[in-house]
Amino acid sequence: MKKLFIITGEYSGSMHATRVVECLKSMNADIQIEGIGDENLEQAGVKLFANHSKMSAMGISPKIIYNHIMLGKRLVDYLTKEYKPDLVLMIDYGAFNLNVSKFLKRNHIKTYYYIPPQVWASRKWRINTIKKNIDKVLCIFPFEVELYKSHGIDVHYCGHPLTKQLPPKADRDEFFEKHGLDKNKKLVSIFPGSRAFELKYLMQLFIKSAKILQKNHPDLQFVISHAPNLTEKDYDKYLKGDETFRIIKGENQALLSVSDSLILASGTVALEAALYQVPMIIAYRGPWIFYFIYLLVRCINMVSLPNIIMNKIIVPELTEGKATVHNIVHETEKNLYDQKYRDNFISQLGEVKSKLSDKYSAMEVAKEIISNI
Repeated sequence: MKKLFIITGEYSGSMHATRVVECLKSMNADIQIEGIGDENLEQAGVKLFANHSKMSAMGISPKIIYNHIMLGKRLVDYLTKEYKPDLVLMIDYGAFNLNVSKFLKRNHIKTYYYIPPQVWASRKWRINTIKKNIDKVLCIFPFEVELYKSHGIDVHYCGHPLTKQLPPKADRDEFFEKHGLDKNKKLVSIFPGSRAFELKYLMQLFIKSAKILQKNHPDLQFVISHAPNLTEKDYDKYLKGDETFRIIKGENQALLSVSDSLILASGTVALEAALYQVPMIIAYRGPWIFYFIYLLVRCINMVSLPNIIMNKIIVPELTEGKATVHNIVHETEKNLYDQKYRDNFISQLGEVKSKLSDKYSAMEVAKEIISNI
Protein backbone atom coordinates (compact mmCIF):
# COMPACT_ATOMS: atom_id res chain seq x y z
CA MET A 1 0.00 0.00 0.00
CA LYS A 2 1.26 3.46 -0.94
CA LYS A 3 1.67 6.09 1.75
CA LEU A 4 0.63 9.75 1.61
CA PHE A 5 1.30 12.41 4.25
CA ILE A 6 -0.56 15.76 4.21
CA ILE A 7 0.70 18.89 5.98
CA THR A 8 -1.70 21.73 6.78
CA GLY A 9 -1.26 24.59 9.24
CA GLU A 10 -4.69 26.12 9.78
CA TYR A 11 -8.42 25.51 9.42
CA SER A 12 -8.78 26.43 5.75
CA GLY A 13 -5.88 24.20 4.73
CA SER A 14 -7.34 21.29 6.67
CA MET A 15 -10.67 21.74 4.91
CA HIS A 16 -8.94 21.68 1.52
CA ALA A 17 -7.08 18.55 2.60
CA THR A 18 -10.32 16.93 3.75
CA ARG A 19 -11.86 17.41 0.32
CA VAL A 20 -8.79 15.92 -1.37
CA VAL A 21 -9.04 12.86 0.91
CA GLU A 22 -12.75 12.52 0.13
CA CYS A 23 -11.94 12.57 -3.59
CA LEU A 24 -9.21 9.95 -3.15
CA LYS A 25 -11.67 7.70 -1.34
CA SER A 26 -14.32 8.23 -4.01
CA MET A 27 -11.77 6.92 -6.51
CA ASN A 28 -11.12 3.88 -4.30
CA ALA A 29 -7.46 4.82 -3.99
CA ASP A 30 -5.51 2.22 -2.04
CA ILE A 31 -3.47 4.73 -0.09
CA GLN A 32 -2.58 4.98 3.58
CA ILE A 33 -2.95 8.61 4.66
CA GLU A 34 -1.55 10.39 7.69
CA GLY A 35 -1.13 14.10 8.29
CA ILE A 36 -1.21 17.26 10.34
CA GLY A 37 -4.64 18.87 10.51
CA ASP A 38 -7.75 19.22 12.62
CA GLU A 39 -10.74 17.08 13.54
CA ASN A 40 -12.24 17.47 10.04
CA LEU A 41 -9.27 15.73 8.51
CA GLU A 42 -9.34 13.09 11.24
CA GLN A 43 -13.04 12.42 10.62
CA ALA A 44 -12.22 11.89 6.96
CA GLY A 45 -10.16 8.90 8.05
CA VAL A 46 -6.70 10.45 8.27
CA LYS A 47 -4.47 9.43 11.15
CA LEU A 48 -3.21 12.68 12.68
CA PHE A 49 0.47 13.00 13.52
CA ALA A 50 -0.44 16.28 15.23
CA ASN A 51 -3.36 18.65 15.55
CA HIS A 52 -2.36 22.02 14.10
CA SER A 53 -4.00 24.09 16.87
CA LYS A 54 -0.58 25.33 18.04
CA MET A 55 0.47 26.14 14.49
CA SER A 56 -2.50 28.37 13.71
CA ALA A 57 -1.85 30.79 16.59
CA MET A 58 -1.74 34.39 15.39
CA GLY A 59 1.36 36.55 15.63
CA ILE A 60 5.01 35.87 16.41
CA SER A 61 6.31 35.08 19.85
CA PRO A 62 9.17 32.95 21.23
CA LYS A 63 6.65 30.29 22.25
CA ILE A 64 5.00 30.14 18.82
CA ILE A 65 8.39 29.97 17.07
CA TYR A 66 9.55 27.24 19.48
CA ASN A 67 6.37 25.19 18.89
CA HIS A 68 6.90 25.37 15.14
CA ILE A 69 10.56 24.43 15.32
CA MET A 70 9.94 21.45 17.60
CA LEU A 71 6.98 20.23 15.55
CA GLY A 72 9.03 20.57 12.37
CA LYS A 73 11.88 18.55 13.90
CA ARG A 74 9.56 15.78 15.11
CA LEU A 75 7.81 15.73 11.75
CA VAL A 76 10.99 15.42 9.70
CA ASP A 77 12.28 12.67 11.98
CA TYR A 78 9.00 10.77 11.66
CA LEU A 79 8.77 11.12 7.88
CA THR A 80 12.38 10.24 7.14
CA LYS A 81 13.00 7.51 9.71
CA GLU A 82 9.64 5.88 10.37
CA TYR A 83 6.69 6.62 8.06
CA LYS A 84 8.70 7.05 4.84
CA PRO A 85 5.83 8.23 2.62
CA ASP A 86 5.70 7.85 -1.15
CA LEU A 87 4.45 11.43 -1.38
CA VAL A 88 4.04 14.45 0.91
CA LEU A 89 1.28 16.91 0.02
CA MET A 90 1.81 20.38 1.48
CA ILE A 91 -1.15 22.75 1.58
CA ASP A 92 -0.71 26.52 2.02
CA TYR A 93 1.10 27.64 5.23
CA GLY A 94 4.24 28.68 3.40
CA ALA A 95 6.70 29.57 6.16
CA PHE A 96 6.44 26.18 7.86
CA ASN A 97 6.05 24.04 4.75
CA LEU A 98 8.91 25.59 2.79
CA ASN A 99 11.28 25.01 5.70
CA VAL A 100 10.19 21.39 6.04
CA SER A 101 10.53 20.88 2.28
CA LYS A 102 14.30 21.47 2.49
CA PHE A 103 14.75 18.48 4.79
CA LEU A 104 12.42 16.26 2.76
CA LYS A 105 14.37 17.02 -0.40
CA ARG A 106 17.63 16.00 1.27
CA ASN A 107 16.02 12.68 2.13
CA HIS A 108 14.64 12.16 -1.39
CA ILE A 109 10.96 12.30 -0.36
CA LYS A 110 8.68 13.37 -3.22
CA THR A 111 6.81 16.56 -2.30
CA TYR A 112 3.86 18.29 -3.97
CA TYR A 113 2.58 21.73 -3.01
CA TYR A 114 -1.14 22.55 -3.30
CA ILE A 115 -2.09 26.24 -2.88
CA PRO A 116 1.54 27.39 -2.94
CA PRO A 117 2.81 30.64 -1.37
CA GLN A 118 1.74 33.71 -3.32
CA VAL A 119 5.22 34.48 -4.64
CA TRP A 120 3.66 36.70 -7.31
CA ALA A 121 2.39 39.04 -4.58
CA SER A 122 5.40 39.35 -2.28
CA ARG A 123 8.75 37.77 -1.37
CA LYS A 124 9.27 36.52 -4.88
CA TRP A 125 12.61 35.00 -3.89
CA ARG A 126 10.68 32.10 -2.31
CA ILE A 127 10.20 30.69 -5.80
CA ASN A 128 13.85 29.60 -5.68
CA THR A 129 13.11 27.46 -2.61
CA ILE A 130 10.09 25.99 -4.40
CA LYS A 131 12.17 25.18 -7.48
CA LYS A 132 14.87 23.52 -5.40
CA ASN A 133 12.69 21.46 -3.06
CA ILE A 134 9.18 20.93 -4.50
CA ASP A 135 8.63 18.26 -7.14
CA LYS A 136 5.33 19.63 -8.40
CA VAL A 137 3.22 22.72 -7.76
CA LEU A 138 -0.57 22.34 -7.85
CA CYS A 139 -1.69 25.95 -8.31
CA ILE A 140 -5.15 27.54 -8.05
CA PHE A 141 -4.82 30.69 -10.17
CA PRO A 142 -4.43 30.53 -13.97
CA PHE A 143 -1.78 33.27 -14.07
CA GLU A 144 0.47 31.21 -11.78
CA VAL A 145 1.10 28.57 -14.45
CA GLU A 146 3.31 30.73 -16.67
CA LEU A 147 5.22 32.06 -13.67
CA TYR A 148 6.21 28.59 -12.48
CA LYS A 149 6.90 27.32 -15.98
CA SER A 150 9.19 30.28 -16.63
CA HIS A 151 11.30 29.09 -13.68
CA GLY A 152 11.39 25.51 -14.90
CA ILE A 153 9.02 24.23 -12.20
CA ASP A 154 6.63 21.36 -12.87
CA VAL A 155 3.15 22.84 -12.41
CA HIS A 156 -0.47 21.74 -12.80
CA TYR A 157 -3.42 24.15 -12.70
CA CYS A 158 -6.15 22.64 -10.52
CA GLY A 159 -8.67 25.47 -10.63
CA HIS A 160 -9.69 27.53 -7.62
CA PRO A 161 -11.46 25.64 -4.80
CA LEU A 162 -14.09 28.35 -4.40
CA THR A 163 -15.61 27.86 -7.85
CA LYS A 164 -17.06 24.51 -6.77
CA GLN A 165 -17.24 24.92 -3.01
CA LEU A 166 -19.02 28.27 -2.71
CA PRO A 167 -22.67 27.71 -1.74
CA PRO A 168 -25.42 29.21 -3.93
CA LYS A 169 -26.80 32.59 -2.95
CA ALA A 170 -28.96 32.51 0.15
CA ASP A 171 -32.65 33.39 -0.06
CA ARG A 172 -32.73 37.10 0.79
CA ASP A 173 -36.20 37.14 2.36
CA GLU A 174 -35.49 34.09 4.51
CA PHE A 175 -32.12 35.48 5.65
CA PHE A 176 -33.57 38.89 6.49
CA GLU A 177 -36.47 37.34 8.40
CA LYS A 178 -34.15 35.00 10.34
CA HIS A 179 -31.98 37.89 11.53
CA GLY A 180 -34.66 40.54 12.00
CA LEU A 181 -33.49 42.71 9.10
CA ASP A 182 -35.73 45.19 7.28
CA LYS A 183 -36.59 43.82 3.82
CA ASN A 184 -37.29 47.36 2.58
CA LYS A 185 -33.78 48.62 3.35
CA LYS A 186 -30.50 48.06 1.55
CA LEU A 187 -27.96 45.95 3.43
CA VAL A 188 -24.33 46.99 3.83
CA SER A 189 -22.22 44.29 5.47
CA ILE A 190 -18.90 44.91 7.15
CA PHE A 191 -16.15 42.27 7.35
CA PRO A 192 -13.45 43.80 9.58
CA GLY A 193 -11.14 40.77 9.52
CA SER A 194 -10.55 37.71 11.66
CA ARG A 195 -7.68 38.90 13.83
CA ALA A 196 -7.83 41.02 16.96
CA PHE A 197 -5.23 43.46 15.65
CA GLU A 198 -7.33 43.99 12.50
CA LEU A 199 -10.28 44.99 14.65
CA LYS A 200 -7.98 47.33 16.56
CA TYR A 201 -7.07 49.23 13.40
CA LEU A 202 -10.30 48.91 11.41
CA MET A 203 -13.40 48.70 13.63
CA GLN A 204 -13.57 52.36 14.68
CA LEU A 205 -12.96 53.41 11.08
CA PHE A 206 -15.75 51.19 9.79
CA ILE A 207 -18.17 52.15 12.58
CA LYS A 208 -17.69 55.89 11.95
CA SER A 209 -18.13 55.38 8.19
CA ALA A 210 -21.30 53.36 8.68
CA LYS A 211 -22.85 55.95 10.99
CA ILE A 212 -22.29 58.72 8.47
CA LEU A 213 -23.73 56.53 5.70
CA GLN A 214 -26.80 55.77 7.79
CA LYS A 215 -27.28 59.45 8.67
CA ASN A 216 -27.08 60.39 4.99
CA HIS A 217 -29.19 57.46 3.81
CA PRO A 218 -31.95 56.25 6.16
CA ASP A 219 -32.67 53.40 3.72
CA LEU A 220 -29.47 51.62 4.81
CA GLN A 221 -28.93 49.00 7.50
CA PHE A 222 -25.66 47.45 8.64
CA VAL A 223 -24.43 44.02 9.70
CA ILE A 224 -20.99 43.18 11.06
CA SER A 225 -19.61 39.72 10.36
CA HIS A 226 -18.33 38.02 13.52
CA ALA A 227 -15.20 35.96 12.85
CA PRO A 228 -15.58 32.48 14.42
CA ASN A 229 -12.19 32.61 16.16
CA LEU A 230 -12.94 35.89 17.99
CA THR A 231 -15.12 36.44 21.06
CA GLU A 232 -18.07 38.72 21.73
CA LYS A 233 -15.78 40.80 23.96
CA ASP A 234 -13.52 41.49 21.00
CA TYR A 235 -16.43 43.30 19.32
CA ASP A 236 -18.14 44.76 22.40
CA LYS A 237 -15.11 46.90 23.23
CA TYR A 238 -15.76 48.85 20.00
CA LEU A 239 -19.56 48.68 19.78
CA LYS A 240 -20.32 49.21 23.49
CA GLY A 241 -23.95 48.17 23.11
CA ASP A 242 -24.53 50.27 19.98
CA GLU A 243 -27.69 48.92 18.34
CA THR A 244 -26.89 50.49 14.98
CA PHE A 245 -25.27 47.22 14.01
CA ARG A 246 -26.46 43.65 14.00
CA ILE A 247 -23.68 41.08 14.44
CA ILE A 248 -23.95 37.74 12.65
CA LYS A 249 -21.60 34.86 13.32
CA GLY A 250 -20.92 31.77 11.23
CA GLU A 251 -22.89 32.72 8.11
CA ASN A 252 -20.29 34.64 6.13
CA GLN A 253 -21.13 33.34 2.69
CA ALA A 254 -24.88 33.71 3.10
CA LEU A 255 -24.33 37.25 4.41
CA LEU A 256 -22.09 38.13 1.47
CA SER A 257 -24.61 36.83 -1.04
CA VAL A 258 -27.60 38.84 0.22
CA SER A 259 -25.77 42.15 0.75
CA ASP A 260 -26.17 45.18 -1.49
CA SER A 261 -22.67 46.46 -0.77
CA LEU A 262 -19.67 45.37 1.29
CA ILE A 263 -16.91 47.00 3.31
CA LEU A 264 -14.10 44.46 3.59
CA ALA A 265 -10.69 44.01 5.06
CA SER A 266 -8.63 42.29 2.39
CA GLY A 267 -8.52 38.51 2.06
CA THR A 268 -10.24 35.55 0.42
CA VAL A 269 -13.59 37.10 1.34
CA ALA A 270 -13.09 39.57 -1.53
CA LEU A 271 -12.94 36.71 -4.03
CA GLU A 272 -16.04 35.13 -2.49
CA ALA A 273 -17.84 38.47 -2.83
CA ALA A 274 -16.71 38.77 -6.45
CA LEU A 275 -18.11 35.32 -7.27
CA TYR A 276 -21.43 36.44 -5.78
CA GLN A 277 -21.08 39.67 -7.84
CA VAL A 278 -21.64 42.00 -4.88
CA PRO A 279 -20.09 45.49 -5.15
CA MET A 280 -17.49 46.11 -2.45
CA ILE A 281 -14.59 48.17 -1.28
CA ILE A 282 -11.37 46.99 0.34
CA ALA A 283 -10.16 49.11 3.25
CA TYR A 284 -7.12 48.08 5.23
CA ARG A 285 -4.62 49.71 7.50
CA GLY A 286 -2.29 48.74 10.32
CA PRO A 287 0.96 49.87 11.93
CA TRP A 288 2.91 52.04 9.49
CA ILE A 289 6.07 50.03 10.05
CA PHE A 290 4.31 46.89 8.78
CA TYR A 291 3.08 48.82 5.76
CA PHE A 292 6.59 50.02 4.92
CA ILE A 293 7.89 46.45 5.18
CA TYR A 294 5.06 45.32 2.89
CA LEU A 295 6.04 47.99 0.34
CA LEU A 296 9.59 46.62 0.36
CA VAL A 297 8.63 42.97 -0.28
CA ARG A 298 5.57 43.29 -2.53
CA CYS A 299 5.76 42.38 -6.20
CA ILE A 300 2.47 43.92 -7.42
CA ASN A 301 0.58 47.12 -6.72
CA MET A 302 -2.80 45.51 -5.98
CA VAL A 303 -3.99 43.78 -2.81
CA SER A 304 -7.38 42.22 -3.60
CA LEU A 305 -7.75 38.95 -5.48
CA PRO A 306 -10.45 40.14 -7.93
CA ASN A 307 -8.13 42.92 -9.11
CA ILE A 308 -5.10 40.62 -9.28
CA ILE A 309 -7.02 38.01 -11.28
CA MET A 310 -8.29 40.63 -13.75
CA ASN A 311 -4.95 42.51 -13.73
CA LYS A 312 -6.78 45.81 -13.31
CA ILE A 313 -8.55 47.77 -10.60
CA ILE A 314 -12.18 46.72 -10.35
CA VAL A 315 -12.57 46.86 -6.59
CA PRO A 316 -11.53 50.14 -4.90
CA GLU A 317 -8.53 49.55 -2.64
CA LEU A 318 -8.21 51.97 0.25
CA THR A 319 -4.98 51.10 2.04
CA GLU A 320 -3.23 52.92 4.89
CA GLY A 321 -3.51 56.69 4.24
CA LYS A 322 -6.37 56.19 1.77
CA ALA A 323 -8.40 54.24 4.34
CA THR A 324 -10.38 57.22 5.63
CA VAL A 325 -14.00 57.73 6.62
CA HIS A 326 -14.51 60.15 3.73
CA ASN A 327 -13.20 57.68 1.12
CA ILE A 328 -15.15 54.73 2.51
CA VAL A 329 -18.38 56.73 2.54
CA HIS A 330 -17.79 58.09 -0.97
CA GLU A 331 -16.98 54.72 -2.55
CA THR A 332 -19.85 52.93 -0.80
CA GLU A 333 -22.33 55.59 -1.95
CA LYS A 334 -21.12 55.07 -5.52
CA ASN A 335 -21.61 51.29 -5.15
CA LEU A 336 -25.17 51.79 -3.95
CA TYR A 337 -26.57 54.86 -5.67
CA ASP A 338 -24.70 55.47 -8.94
CA GLN A 339 -26.65 52.96 -11.03
CA LYS A 340 -24.41 53.12 -14.10
CA TYR A 341 -21.30 52.62 -11.95
CA ARG A 342 -22.99 49.81 -10.01
CA ASP A 343 -24.11 47.95 -13.14
CA ASN A 344 -20.63 48.16 -14.63
CA PHE A 345 -19.09 47.02 -11.33
CA ILE A 346 -21.34 43.95 -11.19
CA SER A 347 -20.60 43.15 -14.83
CA GLN A 348 -16.85 43.26 -14.25
CA LEU A 349 -17.17 41.05 -11.18
CA GLY A 350 -18.89 38.53 -13.42
CA GLU A 351 -15.74 38.40 -15.53
CA VAL A 352 -13.71 37.31 -12.51
CA LYS A 353 -15.49 33.95 -12.36
CA SER A 354 -15.05 33.41 -16.09
CA LYS A 355 -11.29 33.82 -15.62
CA LEU A 356 -11.23 30.93 -13.16
CA SER A 357 -11.62 27.36 -14.38
CA ASP A 358 -14.70 25.31 -13.48
CA LYS A 359 -12.44 22.40 -12.52
CA TYR A 360 -13.12 20.68 -9.21
CA SER A 361 -9.85 21.61 -7.57
CA ALA A 362 -9.71 18.85 -4.94
CA MET A 363 -10.42 16.18 -7.57
CA GLU A 364 -7.62 17.52 -9.75
CA VAL A 365 -5.24 17.18 -6.79
CA ALA A 366 -6.46 13.64 -6.10
CA LYS A 367 -5.89 12.65 -9.72
CA GLU A 368 -2.36 14.05 -9.65
CA ILE A 369 -1.61 12.09 -6.49
CA ILE A 370 -2.94 8.80 -7.86
CA SER A 371 -1.13 9.14 -11.17
CA ASN A 372 2.20 9.99 -9.56
CA ILE A 373 2.36 8.03 -6.34
